[in-house]
Amino acid sequence: MIISIALTGILTIVNQSVRHSADPLVQRQAIAIAESYLSEIMLLPVNDPDGVNTGETRSTFDNIGDYDGLVDVGVIDQNNNAIAGLENYTVTVNISNVVLSGETMDEITVTVNRPGTDSISLSGYRANY
Repeated sequence: MIISIALTGILTIVNQSVRHSADPLVQRQAIAIAESYLSEIMLLPVNDPDGVNTGETRSTFDNIGDYDGLVDVGVIDQNNNAIAGLENYTVTVNISNVVLSGETMDEITVTVNRPGTDSISLSGYRANY
């Protein structure tokens, strides 16, 4: 009787651990997605080189501001191709002006959501030098 009660408690703990063991993997994948988008955006200039934004898609974005308001449902690459296995993630990009140390900079915030998990947000700052 004592062994069965102890075994029930142990199995409950093991079951709980196994159920949540994939959560760190999902979190790490969301961080990797956010880092990838943030790196892609940070490599572009602040000012629009051609001054034209009409008809642009992600593959033709040529400055940071083009990404403002971007929402990708399911992670896609720069050529608008879905990446297999990442369909449940949603990526949102917001660009805003902030003042840091007396300098006006663009704050780039990339948020990655997956249903049933906490969202991950990464921010980067870019000055117009």
